[in-house]
Amino acid sequence: MPQPFSRPARYRVALGAMVLSGFMQAASAMSIRELRALERDNPKQGADFVVYYLVGAMEATVQADAAAVRAGESPRICLNGRRLEPAMALSLYRTELRRNAELYEADMPVPLVMRNALEKVYACG
Repeated sequence: MPQPFSRPARYRVALGAMVLSGFMQAASAMSIRELRALERDNPKQGADFVVYYLVGAMEATVQADAAAVRAGESPRICLNGRRLEPAMALSLYRTELRRNAELYEADMPVPLVMRNALEKVYACG
């Protein structure tokens, strides 16, 4: 059985999570409208920028859930050995928008859509 983190290590992890949380709050998330405009206004690279942003939102969401679990919260995203790859980010996002079109408004943050998509596809329990 692995040994739990030592007290100093737990403090470092907690401090790191607080700092990361502060950075995440300082940087505003892109809205659905802004993401659509990014793709529309940059014909050569817009689609690539969208995918890069969605991959980052997906990875950040998974890491935030893992940090919450380490802090004692119940998991909201459970991979359970299933595949989650960067190439899936766009499909997850678009499927969630299509599935719940009445739920989302253009000024809602993209990471919210991604979190909802991951929680639905990789549901726990």
